[in-house]
Amino acid sequence: MPESGVAVPVRVVGKASEISLADWNACAGPVNPFAQGEFFRALEESGSACSRTGWQPVHLVTDGVDGRPAGIMPAYLKTHSQGEYVFDHAWADAWERAGGSYYPKLQAAFPFTPATGPRLLLRDDAAGLPLIRAAEQVTESNNFSSAHATFLTPEQQIMFRDAGWLIRTGEQFHWQNENYRDFQDFLGALSSSRRKMIRKERERALAGLEIVHLTGSAITEGHWDAFWTFYQDTGARKWGQPYLKRSFFSLIGEAMGSRVLLMLALRGGKPIAGALNFIGDECLYGRYWGCTEEVPFLHFELCYYQAIEWAIVNSRARVEAGAQGQHKLARGYRPTPVISAHYIPNPGFRQAVADYLARETQAVIEEIEYLDQHGPFRQPQA
Repeated sequence: MPESGVAVPVRVVGKASEISLADWNACAGPVNPFAQGEFFRALEESGSACSRTGWQPVHLVTDGVDGRPAGIMPAYLKTHSQGEYVFDHAWADAWERAGGSYYPKLQAAFPFTPATGPRLLLRDDAAGLPLIRAAEQVTESNNFSSAHATFLTPEQQIMFRDAGWLIRTGEQFHWQNENYRDFQDFLGALSSSRRKMIRKERERALAGLEIVHLTGSAITEGHWDAFWTFYQDTGARKWGQPYLKRSFFSLIGEAMGSRVLLMLALRGGKPIAGALNFIGDECLYGRYWGCTEEVPFLHFELCYYQAIEWAIVNSRARVEAGAQGQHKLARGYRPTPVISAHYIPNPGFRQAVADYLARETQAVIEEIEYLDQHGPFRQPQA
């Protein structure tokens, strides 16, 4: 494990369970389910995020005058760039072509989770800058190539930017709740052609199927077994092998079941497809999906339309449906910037990355503006 090597009072913690859930969640707050100590414990205790998988926990903690954590930066020592969804493979290639070792690097993130959230869990806002400086000093004292904090909240991107980190802009597609009364009210905001398309897709997807929503104790181990089969199929096709272990799902079901929403499609009472969501105070986060029977448009139904309906009924401001996917645009999800921050000690490498980011950011902003102007929503009358 790397040493902190910092003058500020920050310590390195080798696993989330070394911090009590009460102390961790006092820093995390209740809003984002992925910031909760239970989520990190499930990842680490299941063996999904550990040194064997290239995610060695090195959480940075600073304590308050009461001896309890005042701030936590959940961080990992990464030996690859998988499971992050902010792609820096070209940076790694350039650094290693120049004779350096890009890995290991320091990564502040919710592992395998491209969802906006706090990368500094702060019971005391004054703990934020010491944690950022500690991440810098851990990077330098251990001769790491870089440190990264991905999918930042707007408030925390300012903190990292003001600390001198490079800022990167990416793109996702999020659904925004414009105080819709119901799904029909949402459809009314779309162009006629898109309304017809979505109605036809839903009709075809739902033919002969029953959709059930499960949360808390209603989710059984049998349900998790079914979803594990779905998840393995999707993971094998997308990543070669799934990131998460089977026990992860049991652990989150037991420890934070009230923050989990499992949607299953049943044919004759048997699950044939499922979508796993996490419930935030302001947002529904779609994470994983899979199926054992191919049904036209069922992916859109379970992952997008059911999520929109749930968010409207349960007064959530938005749905984040994961990384990438311009097909979401036609289904009412708007292009949305997502921000990450990057610390690169080497001056030459930093300048090269900064030049690249300036060009990339402009291109991303232009694409977001274009897509938003050509989206499925009705245009206001002149």
